[in-house]
Amino acid sequence: MALEEKISIENFEDKKFKIRLVESKKDTEAAFTHYLHNQKNGVSKFYKPDALEHVKNLFKYKFPDTTISNIAAEEALQYLIFQQEEIPFPAPEKPDFKFIDLFAGIGGFRLAFQNLKGKCVFTSEWDKYSKLTYKANFGEVPFGDITKPVTKNYIPDEFDVLCAGFPCQAFSIAGKRGGFEDTRGTLFFDVAEIIKKKKPKAIFLENVKGLRSHDKGKTLATILNVLREDLGYFVPEPQIINAKEFGVPQNRERIFIVGFRKDLNITEFEYPKPIKKKVTLQSILETETVSVKYYLSETYINTLRNHKARHASKGNGFGYEIIPNDGTANAVVCGGMGRERNLVLDYRLTNFVPVTHIKGEVNREGIRKMTPREWARLQGFPDSFKIVVSDAQAYKQFGNSVAVPAIQATAEKIIEKLNGK
Repeated sequence: MALEEKISIENFEDKKFKIRLVESKKDTEAAFTHYLHNQKNGVSKFYKPDALEHVKNLFKYKFPDTTISNIAAEEALQYLIFQQEEIPFPAPEKPDFKFIDLFAGIGGFRLAFQNLKGKCVFTSEWDKYSKLTYKANFGEVPFGDITKPVTKNYIPDEFDVLCAGFPCQAFSIAGKRGGFEDTRGTLFFDVAEIIKKKKPKAIFLENVKGLRSHDKGKTLATILNVLREDLGYFVPEPQIINAKEFGVPQNRERIFIVGFRKDLNITEFEYPKPIKKKVTLQSILETETVSVKYYLSETYINTLRNHKARHASKGNGFGYEIIPNDGTANAVVCGGMGRERNLVLDYRLTNFVPVTHIKGEVNREGIRKMTPREWARLQGFPDSFKIVVSDAQAYKQFGNSVAVPAIQATAEKIIEKLNGK
């Protein structure tokens, strides 16, 4: 049988076909996809050995009676370079710089930097559902747990920018200053460890607004001390950036931390100024009638109203909220209240027969949740961005993601500095 007859893209993309390498700690599938997407920049050499191993494993699964040689695996790998499927967001043909994407989620950082002609040469994300979305849109499977040495070993050398939206965690600060060793056991330590080893020209970190006051300010102080003193980066004062000031109708405040390697002699940096154009919720709402499944039941609405009334009686402002079409949405978040605090009025529904199991009747007041696509738009993701998971996972993914326009505006300032402008 000819090699081309044995190998087809269907063989390697068969949805029913899954390989579980229980005995191996290597992430050969991620290495395989990263190899295919890094042919023109010299980075593919980092991924080639495990990409070849992945091809051999594919053959072993599909053709158990056939032994594939190293030469045949090499031929298969080269063949597959030219058989890649089209993806919604390919890397630029002639990129201007390289970056890595840590805690990648579904690729908000990647979208922003690709729009500026950047090439992502490594990405990691541990959530299996986010990996599905990432692969569907960028053609790559992210590597897994970045705290594992085997994952860190896949990171190539000589990239320009490190991007990371790491979680906020408390440090056990032994001394008064708080340094590199004090961050052990946290995900920031892993980021700092990568910075220390790879020494990228620039870093771009994103976190929740609360990082500024977390542990009475000690957490942020330690992070800045590690970046400035231990790792040798010029880090201007971090800034709180609100997504609503950069083209999306969402009140989402996040802290951005930017840094430059000191040998570049960059001694000043100005975060992007808000754009003057204000957008409203109307700009992201569905133009067609949405499914009845997004409309709340009367029973649930009554529960929300009672819940809000109880909090109001105690002087709290907590509870559901209906956003007017000319208003701005609250921050979309991973938890359920992210949806209940961003309800909308939509009177177009005519068929009120439920398509899911609900308590009570579908409400006739036009009250519904936003759809996952509307959440995607609130975060600045284009409509060509594929949503390939359940609604529950999609809400989680967009709630955990970054606001792409705010990231891109800041990234543009970083690249301008690296280019000497």
